[in-house]
Amino acid sequence: MSALAAPSLPGPSPFEAALAEMAAALVLLDAGGTVTFANARAAALLGCAELVGLPIRSLPAACGGAEPEGAALAEAVRAGRSLRLHLALGDERLVETALTPLSTGGFALTFEDVTEHIRGAALARQEPLTGLCNRVGLHDHLHAALAEAARTGAPLAVLMLDLDRFKSVNDTLGHPVGDALLRKVAERLRRATRREDVVARLGGDEFAILQAGAHGGAAQPEAAEALARRLVDLVGRTYVVDGHMLNVGVSVGVALSPADGADADDLLKHADLALYRAKAEGRGTYRFFEPAMNAQMQARRSLEIDLRRALALKQFELAFQPQIQLETGAVVGFEALLRWNHPERGPVSPALFIPLAEEIGLIVGIGEWALRAACREAAGWTQAASIAVNLSPVQFRGGRLVETVMNVLAQTGLDPARLELEITEGALLENTDGVLAVLNGLRALGVRISMDDFGTGYSSLSYLQKFPFDKIKIDQSFVRGMEDNAECGAIVRAIARLGASLGMRTTAEGVETPDQLAAIRAEGCTEVQGYLTGRPMPAAQAAALLCRPVAQTPVRPATLPPARPADTLTA
Repeated sequence: MSALAAPSLPGPSPFEAALAEMAAALVLLDAGGTVTFANARAAALLGCAELVGLPIRSLPAACGGAEPEGAALAEAVRAGRSLRLHLALGDERLVETALTPLSTGGFALTFEDVTEHIRGAALARQEPLTGLCNRVGLHDHLHAALAEAARTGAPLAVLMLDLDRFKSVNDTLGHPVGDALLRKVAERLRRATRREDVVARLGGDEFAILQAGAHGGAAQPEAAEALARRLVDLVGRTYVVDGHMLNVGVSVGVALSPADGADADDLLKHADLALYRAKAEGRGTYRFFEPAMNAQMQARRSLEIDLRRALALKQFELAFQPQIQLETGAVVGFEALLRWNHPERGPVSPALFIPLAEEIGLIVGIGEWALRAACREAAGWTQAASIAVNLSPVQFRGGRLVETVMNVLAQTGLDPARLELEITEGALLENTDGVLAVLNGLRALGVRISMDDFGTGYSSLSYLQKFPFDKIKIDQSFVRGMEDNAECGAIVRAIARLGASLGMRTTAEGVETPDQLAAIRAEGCTEVQGYLTGRPMPAAQAAALLCRPVAQTPVRPATLPPARPADTLTA
């Protein structure tokens, strides 16, 4: 008896075979959302062999995903609509999932592994040094947060941050230490913020924070103010980096939406304006945006444009204020003072345009012009009086100051011994060793160096120890206070005695009354400068003053009380 042949089972239809062999991962659902078919690619991609029979709500969880995605898919099936979402699998892969209704009934579900694409996009929005979000990423988050805020009406805040004194760390200790410091700052910013806040580094020492959503029950602007306060405190604490104890502060500007703008660019601009105000008002603090800041910034930009034009068109002038030797009453030198007479604004105060020129770097060009003009003028005087020119701390940063001075002296023919360069403590505070090296280079040219506004900083005495200045200029605040403040008189007396013991001349600035003049002479100062003895004057008038006999100069020795020897003074 022959064996009966087994009945042959029907194979897959050509259509099913084509679906099974598709390169794309495909799952088919019936109208109720139950899986009726899954090709091999889908099973492999999702890491789940038993997909058929699963309800759509359970499919993500079966593949290591989360319940919310399953609920969203089930709701789309119920509503009969398309849906596209990202499914996070248990092995940290991301799968883009697209649900599409079919004309014949049911749904098609396709999957694509987008892990590398998403990670690449995330890296493109990540700042490599700190791992924080970068400017592009911040814009993306801000646009999304603003769209959500427009829908819900919830306010949000943007905080712009700028580190104080960071540049001096880079300049003195090098970029590796600066980079390590930035990473520590970034970590503190993470600790100061919530997980849902966006912290970004925009470049250099600039950071930003997007504060959106609920804030533990606190409303805006209270939540933003609390964060700003926390940032100023936390970032301002001491850091230890490669054995160095570093102190940097932070200035913060805050803008709120919708009050300060519903557009990303407007919010960032307004937060930046508020940051500028915080820095202008002393740093280490925070400020909220105010509408008036816009007008102030426009005025500043207009002044900046005019300032650049003034340098190009040579609209600056020099005025010369005499310096008088108290012992003889002779004019021994002049200080060159920068003046700007704008064709429309009229005279612009140096207190207004010089800080701006320093901020935008234009002071280097302006300073070189002033140095050259002052030396050229002094070279034409009939008397060998000195010419004093102020140097900005910014002029020490480029590494060209010694070369510039050398070239100016060569071009104008001025004897280097007649040039006196004045610096303030601000120049030494930024990079003491670097500035001292430049000062030694200038001294090697034969020029003289003066410490201006002496006594107003906390390190004045230490600087006198580090560099042999030729002259100390006593700040006018002490001179003006001598008449009704014994402490000011004691300070002037101590500085005069210190100068004498170190072989340095002492010039009292800002002398305006005969009583002040008599007092500073009695205290042993060697020179005087101020409105009483000579206001700033044009170049021609300064040259004429040098030609007068001593008896016709602003200070006549016979009218003054005799000076006490400085080495007999008591502090």
